[in-house]
Amino acid sequence: MSTKIHPTAIVDEKAQLGHDVEIGPYTVVGPDVKIGDRTKCRSHVIIEGHTTIGADCDIYPFVSLGTEPQDLQYKGEPTELRIGHNNIIREYVTMNRASNKDDGITQVGNHGMFMIGIHIAHDCKIGDYIVMANQASMGGHVHIGDYVILGGLAAIHQFVHIGEHAMIGGMSRVANDVIPFGMARGPSAHLTGLNLVGLRRRGFDREEIFELRKAYRLLFVDEGTMEDRLYNTESMFSDSEPVMRLIDFIRTESSRSLMTEKTV
Repeated sequence: MSTKIHPTAIVDEKAQLGHDVEIGPYTVVGPDVKIGDRTKCRSHVIIEGHTTIGADCDIYPFVSLGTEPQDLQYKGEPTELRIGHNNIIREYVTMNRASNKDDGITQVGNHGMFMIGIHIAHDCKIGDYIVMANQASMGGHVHIGDYVILGGLAAIHQFVHIGEHAMIGGMSRVANDVIPFGMARGPSAHLTGLNLVGLRRRGFDREEIFELRKAYRLLFVDEGTMEDRLYNTESMFSDSEPVMRLIDFIRTESSRSLMTEKTV
């Protein structure tokens, strides 16, 4: 099998296409685009700017990749969009290349499932094995760790960080950082505990889950300062890798405050 380009597609002669790539009807591929082996663009796909797409991706109709960031300060700098391998990108998904801030790269990982109508804004950093349900969207500079699930119509505010293995409920507005392994939901989202179902599905053993649950209770109580709770939790669970990843996330500098449980 060789690369197949439909007669109605417009592919710039400078674009770099890997082996066995498929470019469907009415798809447009710009000169600075690189597409990896066996990736399939079905039809009516727009790929422009400095955009790199990995191998074995499946891109559905009416997807827009690598268009300019929606940032009024952007003045046409040669920024990038980088998409990894084995991603499923469904209809009407938009992923913008970066602004002239940060490192100039919007990064999407591997093995993601991006459902209909989702939006990944400029300068976002998206991990591996992400699931974003229909119409979920995010502002610029959002960081999302591996194995995160975003429910349908979830809205992530710019600069928010979401830790690995977290789950965000559908129709949730997320304006604060979400801890790794956390569960967040609600119109103005708040923590509701740990993503226990996700942890079991990802192969965490009973001891790891027990330690995470105990660490969560220690960290998110009303007594003492967060720094005191971090110190006590670290002392108690210094040998637990998942707990230490949770603590490292909380201690990492961020422009957003940390999401907590809802208080009455």
